[in-house]
Order: sequence, then C-alpha cells, then structure tokens
Amino acid sequence: MKRYCILVAVCCFSHLAIYAQAPIEKGLKSINRASAEAYIGFLAHDELQGREAGYHGSRVVAQYIASLLQAMGVQSLGDSYFQPFKAYRKERQKRGRLEVHPDSIALLKKEVHQKLTMANVLGMIPGRNIHEYAIVGAHFDHLGIDPALDGDQIYNGADDNASGVSAVLQIAKAFIASGEQPERNIIFAFWDGEEKGLLGSKYFVQTCPFISQVKGYLNFDMIGRNNKPQQPMHVVYFYTEANPAFGEWLKKDIKKYNLKLAPDYRPWDNPIGGSDNSSFAKAGVPIIWYHTDGHPDYHQPSDHADKLNWEKVVEITKASFLNAWNLANEKKY
Repeated sequence: MKRYCILVAVCCFSHLAIYAQAPIEKGLKSINRASAEAYIGFLAHDELQGREAGYHGSRVVAQYIASLLQAMGVQSLGDSYFQPFKAYRKERQKRGRLEVHPDSIALLKKEVHQKLTMANVLGMIPGRNIHEYAIVGAHFDHLGIDPALDGDQIYNGADDNASGVSAVLQIAKAFIASGEQPERNIIFAFWDGEEKGLLGSKYFVQTCPFISQVKGYLNFDMIGRNNKPQQPMHVVYFYTEANPAFGEWLKKDIKKYNLKLAPDYRPWDNPIGGSDNSSFAKAGVPIIWYHTDGHPDYHQPSDHADKLNWEKVVEITKASFLNAWNLANEKKY
C-alpha cells in the first residue's frame, strides 16, 4: 500500500511538472518549417521587387505583416500596426545619409532635399506588468532592384532579412499558442529602412516614451545560411556582456529542449554595431542578436530562399522563442 501511494505521488508530481511546462511547450510546437517557408517564400518573391524602403514592395510587405499579426490575435502597439516616419537627406549630387532626427531634418529642409516615407510595423501582447517591456525585432526591407544589372536584377534578400522576419512572426505565433499572458508587455517589431541606415529602429527609439522601461531587445539579421559548411548548425550569439544571464539561458535551453544548434557565444561590452541592435544598445537597452555570418550572396541578387538551411532557421527560432519567453517572464531579470 505504501509503495502504491509513493507511485501515485510520483505520477501526480510528474503530471504537475508537465502541466507547469505546458504553455511554453505549446509555443515551441507551433514553430515549424512550413511556416518559415511560407513567410520567407512570400517576402523573397520577385513580385516584392527587393522590398526597398520607401517603395512599393516594402509597403506591400508592411501590409502583409500587419495582416498576419491581426490574424494571429496580436494587437497593434498603438491605434494602428503602422508607425509611419519620414527620412530626409541632401539632394543626391551633394551626397549625404538619410536622417530621421528632427534637428537634422529641420536643417535639411532649408535646402533642396530628398524625402522618403516609410513605416515600421508594431504589434504587442500586453503583460500583467504593464510598466515593463521586452521587444523582439527584425528589419523587413532590403535593396530593391537594379535595372542596369545584366541578368537577375532583383535583390530578393531571403537571408537578409526575410529569415529574421520569419522568426519574429513565428515567435509572435508561439506566444499566442502558449495561451499564457506574459509577465511583461512583449512587442513584435518589424523595422523599415534598416538597409538605409537603421532608420526604422532609430526612429522608434528616439520617439519611444517608455524606452527606459524596455528590459531587453532580441534582434535577428540573417539567420539562414551556412558560413561554415563543416558546421551547418553554427550561429553567432551576440549579447550584452553586462547581462551574463542571456548566455546562461541559451546554454540551459539548448540542453533542456535538445536544440540542434552550435552557438558561438560572443558577449559584447557595447553592442552598437551591425544591425538594429545598435539603436537599442545606444539607448542603454540590453540586447541579444542572432546572426549566422556573411556569405557570398550577401547583398547580391543571388540571396534566394532555395539556399537557406531550413532546419537551422527553425532551430534558431525555437531557441529565440525561449529567449523571448525569459525576457518577457523572468521576474528576477
């Protein structure tokens, strides 16, 4: 009888443990290759004309992403999923970079100038603690087309950065699939104008009234290729050095969930280069950035979806969902 009671107690405890993990398990199970192929296939299609910021293809993508968020049940951050902004620069003969800061814009407006209209796409799942935020983001723009090229003229950008956008979309879907409200507000951000100077993320950070309440930013930029063919599951994992928990989270989750990844852990004292992580790091926000290194098709028309390592895209997305779960729920962090 005593042995039976012990067995019942063990079984009940196991059931409770499984039940406690159920939400995160549900989220993980929703992440799959079929979704990655669907999202990336659309974003990197020739009809999108390379998704150049400020032009038709980029605007179509913004509408597409917003419609997916709405269908998932992810609400808009504000009154709309779109955060429109304008970028200005000198007339092209004078050369100069695009600017989104109001002081720079005021100076540029005094002379002949260029203007591009763009828009970030922002969704949010409200948390129980409405005063803290975690952000997961990737840029959706690329380089557009070059009619002067002999041959393929479209910069499809399958790896750069349709792959990253697919991860953010799947993570949003996974949070909804978990059925559990996060502790913190979690924002899913899709940046416009990264290729033209990190414009979308810069604009968001400089106009964000709660930037000091952002506990962490998780970034993706190119997560689908094999820079090292002999190491097909290689991924570079940058994170803010002052937050060693970020490295510990990934190591534990890879082991716990048997993820097929071989990360190159790179703690960075001041991660202000490379991608949209820079905009947040400059504002003092701790960051995590997944990147699978450069490759011969980087910024070339040959960056096509059929060259992606789909298993790697899915495994990175699963690992980063677990990162995002910690960012959104870890009370001690």
